[in-house]
Amino acid sequence: MNTEGLVNMALQQARTFQGDLCASSEKLAYTVPEALYATGLGRTTLYGLIGEKKLRTIKVGSRTLIPADSLRGFLASLEMEAA
Repeated sequence: MNTEGLVNMALQQARTFQGDLCASSEKLAYTVPEALYATGLGRTTLYGLIGEKKLRTIKVGSRTLIPADSLRGFLASLEMEAA
């Protein structure tokens, strides 16, 4: 495949990825206040879970983000324990 073909393929993949992100109304990550609201947990509990490495975080500048899949995974593990 020539260079032009590779560039076109990469552009198509980027457009598809961007379209997938735009089509989804679901958040990819939550700020701490958003995670508190979404889960109903308290601030101390949430930071405790982060400290225990039960929730992953991403730092962007001074902002702490919690990936949505990390929150979902943690809550699913609680459901499994309760069953």
